[in-house]
Amino acid sequence: MRFELMYDSFFKIIEGIPLTLQVVSISTVLGLALAIIVALMRISGRKSMTIPAYYFVYLIRGTPLLLQLYFVYYGLGQFSLIRESIFWPILKEPYWCGIITLTISTGAYSSEIIRGGILSVSKNFIEASGALGLNKIKTFLLITLPITVRQALPAYGNELILMVKASSLISIITLMEITGIARTIISKTYAPVEIFLVAGSIYLIINFIIVLAVGLAERKLGTVKAN
Repeated sequence: MRFELMYDSFFKIIEGIPLTLQVVSISTVLGLALAIIVALMRISGRKSMTIPAYYFVYLIRGTPLLLQLYFVYYGLGQFSLIRESIFWPILKEPYWCGIITLTISTGAYSSEIIRGGILSVSKNFIEASGALGLNKIKTFLLITLPITVRQALPAYGNELILMVKASSLISIITLMEITGIARTIISKTYAPVEIFLVAGSIYLIINFIIVLAVGLAERKLGTVKAN
């Protein structure tokens, strides 16, 4: 093992952390908004909304994230309609293609987590809120949403960890995040084991911090972890 190389590489690879966290953060926020919309469509009871939402989730969860990334970055540019649209300045940039792909992916997966959390809310709470004179919007914001957050938090914490790991795929579209920098160093040093050990340890530290943060949030919200 070339420990001196690992030490030197560590300080180069951590320069990719800001980009990794930026992409993950933006994708997570946008994906959460998308997930809430899709989850509400799934439970709306209207076929015009439930069917498109169902097939969206089925399509995204049933295909590899790598394939989705290739399609967004390489595939969409093959259509002249898209190249001539107002969206092309965004879709031609690797940065935004990475964010769009991760947003769609986490939106599909998180929608199922949120849907499960919403469905876990007892009908007694809903009936009680109606008896208190709360309309549907207030019932959702004051009753359903807080309970859903407490129920979905442990599973959503796992989704955040998966998002951090999935962000490594954006290196294939030339983005120099953690894995991108590691691959560049490997191409110059021919030391894949040492460099990937360093990169892996950085991902491990980031995910460990997420685990601690989610655990703290669970305790604050009174969520009981499953054994």
